[in-house]
Amino acid sequence: MLNLENILKRGENSAFARWLLNIGLKRMIPFNSPHQLKIKAVSSNSISITAPYIRKNKNHVNGIHACALATLCEYTCGLMLARSFSPTLFRVILKELKLNYQYQAKTDVFATYSLPISTISEIKETLNKEDATLCTCIVNITDIQGNAICTGEATWQIKPWTKTHNST
Repeated sequence: MLNLENILKRGENSAFARWLLNIGLKRMIPFNSPHQLKIKAVSSNSISITAPYIRKNKNHVNGIHACALATLCEYTCGLMLARSFSPTLFRVILKELKLNYQYQAKTDVFATYSLPISTISEIKETLNKEDATLCTCIVNITDIQGNAICTGEATWQIKPWTKTHNST
């Protein structure tokens, strides 16, 4: 199994690690495979991912489909949260996803999300006092020309596996 935290950390300075991460994630999350999402850059608190302008991502008017953009939003902030909150220790689950579409995408699109260290600290402090917490992530998606395509707002529930009903 892919050690997500480790490979994301290695991906900060290694194109090979990002390639390995992209291949591994296609197998771990087969639903996203047709979108051909690709991690372009990763750091300790941010990640950039692209979705290509290909047939499988297009809608009936030849723009990138709203659902492909929503998937890109979820994928981007979800991976950043997984980088900060170990999937072996925490259950990170999408609670709500809202998108505001501004411009029709007719080229590749890019999503970048930064998770401030202060937010990570606040979440960990809350989890020391409570069983679960919510984190809302704002993801901006742009095209090659820099046009603002959409803004996504994803709210995630973060909860230690030890606090779930099915934990052992």
